[in-house]
Amino acid sequence: MQTRIKELRARDGLTQQQLANLVKVRRETIVFLEKGKYNPSLKLAYEIAQVFSLPVEEVFLMGAD
Repeated sequence: MQTRIKELRARDGLTQQQLANLVKVRRETIVFLEKGKYNPSLKLAYEIAQVFSLPVEEVFLMGAD
C-alpha cells in the first residue's frame, strides 16, 4: 500500500516523531508506513487522516501493486 504520509508531513511541517505522538504510536510505525512495509489498522489510518484533515483514501492509496 502506498501512502502520502511523508508528503503530507512535509506540507504540515511535522516530524515522524511528532506525527507518532499525535496518533499515539512509535516513530518506527510511521517509518514503516512511509516505506509501505506496514498496513495500518482502520483506526490508525483514520487517526492519521484526521491529523491531515483529509479522507483516508487521500492519505492511503489502494491500487494494483
